[in-house]
Parts: sequence; structure tokens; C-alpha cells
Amino acid sequence: MSMALSFEFFPPNTDAGLEKLRQVRLELAKLKPQFFSVTYGAGGATRDKTLALVETMTGESIEVAPHLSCMGQQRSQLAELLDHYSALGIRRIVALRGDLPSGMVQGGEFRFAEDLVDFIRQRHGAQFHLEVAAYPEMHPQASSPDADLKAFIRKVRRGASSAITQYFYNADAYLRFRDTVRAEGVDIDIVPGIMPITNYTQLMRFSESCGAEIPRWMRLKLASYGDDRESIRAFGREVLVKMCERLLKESVPGLHFYTLNQDQASRAILDDLSLCS
Repeated sequence: MSMALSFEFFPPNTDAGLEKLRQVRLELAKLKPQFFSVTYGAGGATRDKTLALVETMTGESIEVAPHLSCMGQQRSQLAELLDHYSALGIRRIVALRGDLPSGMVQGGEFRFAEDLVDFIRQRHGAQFHLEVAAYPEMHPQASSPDADLKAFIRKVRRGASSAITQYFYNADAYLRFRDTVRAEGVDIDIVPGIMPITNYTQLMRFSESCGAEIPRWMRLKLASYGDDRESIRAFGREVLVKMCERLLKESVPGLHFYTLNQDQASRAILDDLSLCS
């Protein structure tokens, strides 16, 4: 069974972390993913590390999609980076609003991701395939589901090529969002974002900050395992395999894994789905 796969990494802070990520990339590259993406950090906090990692990865025969967030950034900074990526041969960018770094009060010259999408299209035309974010359970800072939907549609109208969702554990949320967007005449690919479950405390922290809902039955089950990491991983694997099976039956255009720079949990899910061959 063929399926478009992609995997997200973040720039490590240490040489040991970089070497570990190199090994992770080698393993995941065996699955022939469509691309690897690299996060950018609030306000470009990891700009130099992101750029260095992207430069390293461009020679590894898999398409690299750098994240680019505009909050707290100046046009000149982003223009310079876009020109550099163009010269490197980068052809795919994940265009995001992003967050302001802690302590920063000025938002820079961009307010929304749609402004960044428009800026890239004005400077580089159709050169880049632009991925944008989608929020099946609503962006945590949106005023209403309707306002969030309209914001997504504006991003598409201004030049988004396809979208990757925030992770979720309720397939109905994704399917309802997809169908609602389709009814509005938007037909770009919306790829489900998949977050493997390996650490309950970490997952709760991530979910509180990004607005991803963990269903009550899942929270209670995960909490019941306490510090039993093996049981947490086994339960998480089972839950995500079942959810992905349903998504595949709905003919999703691909699966995008938030790896946290690990390969085992993603590979386990894909193996159970018979997508590792």
C-alpha cells in the first residue's frame, strides 16, 4: 500500500542530539517519505540551528521543508532566508504564524500566516510548495470555530498549496473539518498530523499549549498507567493505529508524523498499518 508520509524534526541543541537525529533520519528515510520538515522556533528562536540542519539535510536525497514562522520577524529577515532557501534548491516550505518568544511584545511586520503566504508568493511566485497549518479542533487563540475556518480559507486563497493539521485523537474532528472546508470550495490536500504517544506528562503539556484535545477516556487510561512507560507506549500505539486505519479508509492524502526526533514510535504505528514495506 502506497501512502505519502512525512516526518517533522526539531533542531537539536547538542552534537550528541544531532548525531542521534542523523540516525533517526537514516531509519525513517527507508520508508521513502515525501519530505522531512524542520521546525523554526518562536520568533525565529532556532533560526540558525534550523538553517544549519536544513543545509545538512539537503544533501541526503530527501526533500526538506523548513518551517518559517512570521511572528516577531521583519520582512528583510524573511526575505533573506527565503532567498537562501531558494539558492539551496528548497522547493517546499511550511508557512506558519508562530508565537512570540517569551518576553517579546512586538509582533513584527506580520500578523497572520496568510500575510506570510502572500509575501512568499509575491517574492517567489509559484517556486515554493507552501504547506500551512490546519486546526480540526480550532486554533487555541481563535475567537470561534467559524472565525478559525475563515482564517484557514484566507490562507488558501492567498496561495497555500496544501495543509498539515495540528495533531488530534478524534478522527471525527478531522473529517468534519475536511468536509466543511470542501463545502466551502477549498480542495487542497489536508494531511492529518499524527503525534505518537510515549510520555503522558509531556503529551498533556503539549496539548494544553496547542489546544489539541485528549479525549477524557484516553486521559483517564493514560493516567492509570502512572510511570509505566511501556504500557503507555503500547496503549498509544493501539489508539493511533486504529485512528489511522479509519483515516486511511477515508482516503486521506498522507500522514505527517510529529516525531520529537524519535523514530521507533512512528515506525511501530506504520508497521502495524503495513506501511513500512
